[in-house]
Amino acid sequence: MPHVVLLGDSIFDNGAYVRAGEPDVIHQLRERLPDGWRATLLAVDGDVTASVHRQLAGLPADATHLVISVGGNDALGNLGALSEPVHTVAEALARFGALRDQFEKTYRRMLDAVLARNLPTALCTVYNGSSPDALFQRVATVGAALWDDVILRNAAERGLPVLELRLICADPADYANPIEPSARGGAKIAAAIAALLATHDFSARRAQVYAPPA
Repeated sequence: MPHVVLLGDSIFDNGAYVRAGEPDVIHQLRERLPDGWRATLLAVDGDVTASVHRQLAGLPADATHLVISVGGNDALGNLGALSEPVHTVAEALARFGALRDQFEKTYRRMLDAVLARNLPTALCTVYNGSSPDALFQRVATVGAALWDDVILRNAAERGLPVLELRLICADPADYANPIEPSARGGAKIAAAIAALLATHDFSARRAQVYAPPA
């Protein structure tokens, strides 16, 4: 019996943010999977990339597929860098480049541990969120691009499919607050996961980006 496991953070573990009576991502995914499929949530709200190692310890013995959405909380942990004084744009870019490099080291270690399980694996980009503060939103979008460069390049190197959450959750209504998916956003994420699992040929070890059709 196919059994998909969700690893990562509150992009999947969004039950605390949806309105009362509305389904979270894992419940919406279970509704969309074909008969005979199971889905388990190991992602934890607030977890960072390094936390996935701990989540893997709880991996069900019968897991057949893994989907990972992580990195956003790593980015939030570096918000203090936005307030640091710099003298030139080049200095600012160098500082953010150093932060990106550190994230890449952490992300690679996480991915090594995940792929050591020898299970079909899909990744997710970090989405842009939806802040009412236009300046913060613009900065967050640029920052997400730095993180997503890491995720997409590692996916390309390892031949892994990627859900492009920046396009999947592109409407303000997809968010319960500036950074968490609403029930509507969760429905889009769940539908994208189900579609990827139904169509992607994991045996080909081919990187492919999944996003809504134009």
